[in-house]
Amino acid sequence: MKEKGVTTITLKKINREKVYQYIYREKQTSKLQIVQDLQMGLSTVSQNLNALEQDGLICRDGYFESTGGRKAQVIQIVTDVKIAIGIGLLKNMFHIAAVDLYGEAMAMDTIALPYENTAEYYAELAQNIEKFIDKNGYDRDRILGVSIATQGIISPDGSAVTYGAIMHNTKMKLSDFTSRIPYPCHLEHDSKSAAYLELWNHFDLNDAVVFLLNRNLGGAVIMNHHVHQGSFMHSGAIEHMCIDPNGPLCYCGSHGCLETYCSANSLEAAAGMSIKEFFHVLREGKSDNLNTIWQDYLKHLAFAMRNLNMIIDSPIIISGYLAPYLVPEDLNMLLHLINENNPFTLTADQLLVGTHGQYTPAIGAALHYINRFVHEGTAL
Repeated sequence: MKEKGVTTITLKKINREKVYQYIYREKQTSKLQIVQDLQMGLSTVSQNLNALEQDGLICRDGYFESTGGRKAQVIQIVTDVKIAIGIGLLKNMFHIAAVDLYGEAMAMDTIALPYENTAEYYAELAQNIEKFIDKNGYDRDRILGVSIATQGIISPDGSAVTYGAIMHNTKMKLSDFTSRIPYPCHLEHDSKSAAYLELWNHFDLNDAVVFLLNRNLGGAVIMNHHVHQGSFMHSGAIEHMCIDPNGPLCYCGSHGCLETYCSANSLEAAAGMSIKEFFHVLREGKSDNLNTIWQDYLKHLAFAMRNLNMIIDSPIIISGYLAPYLVPEDLNMLLHLINENNPFTLTADQLLVGTHGQYTPAIGAALHYINRFVHEGTAL
């Protein structure tokens, strides 16, 4: 009897997950459509719909146009019944985003808070997260978790930062956050978080190389529809590809890393002005000096893209802070430089551009909990 009971409970859970995930995929559907496509009995579907609606996970909102018979009710998920909070830590600030069950950012903010490996820093970060939640009126029981994207290589078990030269956060621990933030917490490399967002937004991609054009350059590799971690978690660290052994000194101690040519910080230093001001003046077309600086930037970026495309035959995704500033002419120039005297050309549809700018790591980090809830059946 016990074995049969367990089997029945398991079957009910499987059916519940199937119905919910079907509605999630379709975005809008009807009861009859669920019955037909999942090949479930009408009573089973009805029971699951009633249970999901009672739990606030789905709603019935309006009717489909009639095709001759009785109008079917529109069934869809409640997109914000659960949300995840994503954090993107930087040296002098952090980005924060609230993300719904479709991975859409509902609210975003940037908060000045210089990083220090102190109890006071982590306490203030936790306080600011609570203020953000209050400001946007989110009930605490809706929050699936807080996922933190930081500049630094994360240990395989996700418990600590093993290399953090930019923020000097080596040995930052997940417990620094969990001891102060009253929600489940997750720690992730910011470049990997960006890759999760790009993979979420380009679900048909199997493989890709992600260039995260942030204040500090980052990168990630997507293989077989998964973000590749590598043996020691530093797969995709394109920022430390050597472009010129005699080039500028990088924060890692080497010379001529791609970081020193293609990070937003390096572009800002070369221009002697903020990124926002740089692109404003550049697009006016009145500064030969800024145009030369930008062309030089694109040449180094294309050089790295071309070399990586020889190793990983896949689309390239431009993501992060600088991505929204790129215009079609820039992409055409990159393609020209990549393909010049190249036996294996990259096509225009293989050069993709992300749309979330500086908030990319924060939003991507939040997807850790969204994915667990929706696709892995957590709490369903």
